[in-house]
Amino acid sequence: MLMTTGRSMISLSALGVARATLKRISRPQRYMEGLNITDELLSPDSFTRQLSDQIALAKSFIVIAKASNHLQFAWELSTQLRNSQALLANAATMQTPLATTESKTAIRNMALLLYQAQQLHYDSATMIMRLKGQIQALEEQMSSVSEKSLKYGQVAAEEVPKSLYCLSVRLTSQWFVNQKLQRQLRERKQIELKLKDNSLYHFCVFSDNILATSVVINSTASNSKNPSEVVFHLVTDEINYAPMKAWFTMNNFLGVTVDVQKFDDFKWLNSSYVPVLKQLQDSETQSYYFSGHNDDGRTPIKFRNPKYLSMLNHLRFYIPEVFPVLKKIIFLDDDVVVRKDLSALFSIDLSGNVNGAVETCMETFHRYHKYLNYSHPLIRSHFDPDACGWAFGMNVFDLVEWRKRNVTGIYHYWQERNVDRTLWKLGTLPPGLLTFYGLTEALDPSWHVLGLGYTTVDPQVIEKGAVLHFNGNSKPWLKIGMEKYKPIWEKYVDFTHPLLQQCNFH
Repeated sequence: MLMTTGRSMISLSALGVARATLKRISRPQRYMEGLNITDELLSPDSFTRQLSDQIALAKSFIVIAKASNHLQFAWELSTQLRNSQALLANAATMQTPLATTESKTAIRNMALLLYQAQQLHYDSATMIMRLKGQIQALEEQMSSVSEKSLKYGQVAAEEVPKSLYCLSVRLTSQWFVNQKLQRQLRERKQIELKLKDNSLYHFCVFSDNILATSVVINSTASNSKNPSEVVFHLVTDEINYAPMKAWFTMNNFLGVTVDVQKFDDFKWLNSSYVPVLKQLQDSETQSYYFSGHNDDGRTPIKFRNPKYLSMLNHLRFYIPEVFPVLKKIIFLDDDVVVRKDLSALFSIDLSGNVNGAVETCMETFHRYHKYLNYSHPLIRSHFDPDACGWAFGMNVFDLVEWRKRNVTGIYHYWQERNVDRTLWKLGTLPPGLLTFYGLTEALDPSWHVLGLGYTTVDPQVIEKGAVLHFNGNSKPWLKIGMEKYKPIWEKYVDFTHPLLQQCNFH
């Protein structure tokens, strides 16, 4: 910067700096008519080049001076830096060479300050060590902020909005107070026949969210060619059973048949038959999901979502038991919106497979090795790490093939071997990938579009999508939902409904 070697000047001795500067200042300058900045910067002997190099070096030293709390020295460097910059700016504006006297003075003053910086050990090694320290501190700070953000986001995603809680309470009250509702449900005898009619289009949703389930049904009905031939089988828990029955009895969905059950009534659902139920009742498992104290916080918070303790989340592996007379059914998550008629899915040939699903393995993303622990010999010996993953949320299940191949038994096998959570940690998709390995037929991607709850999705892909999935934490009914996608979901909510207005839905 003071020598022709440019920025390698940082490592020169202080004596070398002074000598080089004074030597170059004493050289006579040859000026031509006007000023060519490019030529000046390329010339090792020009005042412009010397000032530019000093400015670059001074900027670095100012950063170090401030970090070292040498504020007076940083101010002196900044002042001289501005003087040098002003000289160059004036010369460039006026297109005239730098004045010799002013240039020599500026270069000499800056050289003295740079010499003082070296006396303070502002050399290359010091700069590198200090910058490394700053980078490390920033990385630690960023990691801490990121962890807090994840925790707060997870808490927000798990929280039940007051409006949803209000709706559930009011519907429960309606169900037990309004005898007309209960009588109306008992009088719908034709429902029983439809629930077992395999010539109709059967869908199932397992959920404790009344409004989300309502959107799934309303959007399906609104886009169905024959809504009267659509049958929805809902399964919920004891707490939401009454409000669910009340809501779907008092509201009509274009002739769609809706049946509500609670899993507490399933006699076969017990810990002697269902391994995961036994695991979910285990105190250590509950501690793992709720406290997070038993592995020193090594497991990411998303793996500890208490929703994985809900039997509603695992019921998808028992669909043939839940609906023993049905032959084919479409499973829908409660965070989807249906945008097209889905009747064509029931005639798709699954080629002898059990599960029809959209694959998600773009390049290496969402392949089996992303979900499973391939350091475990049991996983390594049974599954191709590059096998393509697929998504739950919109699945066509051939229940005849399911029963024939004892798919639930396969699920039990893997679930029993994951008691210590060494095969996988997160949710139901990993055991799903194991259970339906070699039994899944890939569907056209337009049937199931994912990502509306956590990322940006191509508008053309959304436009073509039959089922849009708000997978991720940013659900459309939450305040943290992605604003640009909320209208897609809200289209199927009747905000003029008296109960929704009473509970401040807007």
